[in-house]
Amino acid sequence: MATLYTDRLTLRPWHDDDAEALYLHASDPEVGNAAGWPPHSSVEMSRMVIREYFSAPETYAIVLKETGKPVGCCGLVPPGARPNARIAPDEAEIGYWIGKSYWGLGLATEAVKALMSHATATLDKKALWIGCYHSNHRSARVAEKCGFIYDHATDEEVFFKHSPQLR
Repeated sequence: MATLYTDRLTLRPWHDDDAEALYLHASDPEVGNAAGWPPHSSVEMSRMVIREYFSAPETYAIVLKETGKPVGCCGLVPPGARPNARIAPDEAEIGYWIGKSYWGLGLATEAVKALMSHATATLDKKALWIGCYHSNHRSARVAEKCGFIYDHATDEEVFFKHSPQLR
């Protein structure tokens, strides 16, 4: 898996020794609830999440260059993980979250833009999607800042799409 770089961030694979940093952010109920998962209850739970979920291809720790510590996660949702999404085989959905103490700094936007570039240039994805809960206005704002356009909504989520044909 590639390592991606931006001005302030390194996007790299997760490691077991990231569990404490992950727990620090993922134990906050506001972070997990906005992303659709329960807050982490222990460092051991965070380690299990790294091993079982964050080890998936194209799932990156968002690491602040200044500290060298993970502050969030950004990645391509594994194919078939969301059967209700209208994603073609040559498309991908981007998922992301950032620790609450880093909200409002543009880090999620920076990470998503790096992943967008990688997904289209290296992985040849023709279109990208972002889905978020109706109440997650911060996530919707990241999608809009990255050039995604509203596509459709379900009872629970809003879906945004980005493709060269939309620009």
